[in-house]
Amino acid sequence: MASTSTTSQTGRILILIKPDAVERRLTGEILRRIEAKGYALTALKILTPTEEILAEHYAEHVDKPFYPGVVDYMTSGNVVAAVAEGRRVVEGVRSLMGPTDPTTAAPGTIRGDLGRDWGTPAILNLVHGSDSDESAAREIAIWFPELAD
Repeated sequence: MASTSTTSQTGRILILIKPDAVERRLTGEILRRIEAKGYALTALKILTPTEEILAEHYAEHVDKPFYPGVVDYMTSGNVVAAVAEGRRVVEGVRSLMGPTDPTTAAPGTIRGDLGRDWGTPAILNLVHGSDSDESAAREIAIWFPELAD
C-alpha cells in the first residue's frame, strides 16, 4: 500500500472548479477524482470571483482580446477554489484534467469525460490547475492569502 505521509517533495496546486462545472453539479466528481488519485485536499472554499482577483490571477492575459470573455465567464457564478497536496501534484492533477480544449481532451480525463465545446466566447473547460510549482505558490497566495508561503 502506498504511503500517505508527506515528504520534502510534497507540493501544492491551486485548483479552480469553474462556474460551468459548479452549475452542472460536477464539483463532487472532480474533487473525487483528485482524491482518488491520492492527493489530499487541504483547503476549500466557494466564492464568486471579483474582477480584481481575476486580474491578479490572469495578470499575463489582462491586455489580450480574450480576457473580457474570461472575466465574464469566471464572474458568472460560483467557483470552488481548492488546494491539493502530494508528491508531483501539479503534474498529476494536470494529467487528470486533460488538455485545455475539452473537445480534444482524451477520455478518462476530467475535461475529456465531462466537458465539450458549448460555442461560447470563453472556453468552458470546467477546471483550472496551476501549471508549475511557482504558479501554484503565486495562485494560492491570491486565492488563499492565509496559506501564502
